[in-house]
Amino acid sequence: MRLGVAFPQNELGGDPTAFHRFGVAVEQLGYDHILMYDHLVGAVRTGRDPSVPKLAYGEKDTFHDPFVALGYLAAMTERIELVTGVLILPQRQTVLVAKQAADVALLSGDRLRLGVGLGYNPVEYHALGEEFTTRGRRMAEQIPYLRRLWTGEPQSFDGEFDQIDRAAVIPSPVDQIPIWYGGSSEPAFRRAAALADGFIFSYGFRQQAADAWARIQELLHEAGRPVEGFRSLFHLLPEEPGPSLEASVEALPRIRDLGATDVCFASTKNGLTTVEQHIDFIAELKERADVALR
Repeated sequence: MRLGVAFPQNELGGDPTAFHRFGVAVEQLGYDHILMYDHLVGAVRTGRDPSVPKLAYGEKDTFHDPFVALGYLAAMTERIELVTGVLILPQRQTVLVAKQAADVALLSGDRLRLGVGLGYNPVEYHALGEEFTTRGRRMAEQIPYLRRLWTGEPQSFDGEFDQIDRAAVIPSPVDQIPIWYGGSSEPAFRRAAALADGFIFSYGFRQQAADAWARIQELLHEAGRPVEGFRSLFHLLPEEPGPSLEASVEALPRIRDLGATDVCFASTKNGLTTVEQHIDFIAELKERADVALR
């Protein structure tokens, strides 16, 4: 089971020095991947129409662009996988995503793992000029379209949301970029089983994650796809502020027994205020995790 860490960008305030130090530390500590969150704009939470869901992040929360950040990390690391967890795919132009992802994959030596999801924030979709209500249908079209664009061959495509007329994305990645789905609904599980190479579960330490993984395995069997080779990443994001080190370590044997392939730790919501504290936290996590998994 591979172990990784989410970059705590909400708590490091966009400090480029901290970004560099944390990214290098993740690889030096022996982790297998680093994960980047995605929000392109931070929306003011107050005074919204009741139809807008409660926003987890506001206008003061820091987020780096995943492709720019992972391209930067590709240059400073040699081994770790670079994961988006998750990129809100339907609010982006598909051909542009194909181009950006192909470049990160090429420049990193085939280390990009593209985690994608629908998102929940209509304010972001509006800011980007995209339709929020059709995002599920659009992503179901985007995933196979991305795979075609990554072949490097000229494509003609006339879909509901995207079109292209005998054109190619060059340079193309050496290998197809793995696409991992993220979500928490039955439609998300079905799309993942039909279209994706893996799933990202962001349910903290709850039974909900185990139930979701069991359901996806059922759907993979129904689709005639083998569970073996399908990656399952459990992101241990704390549900509430407070110490999460012990809970993360205690969860590892249970997650391993579920047949998970990957675990992603988070150092956020632990009252840490400096990059040094975050690095110390993930260093202790790695040490304890190695013991717990022996």
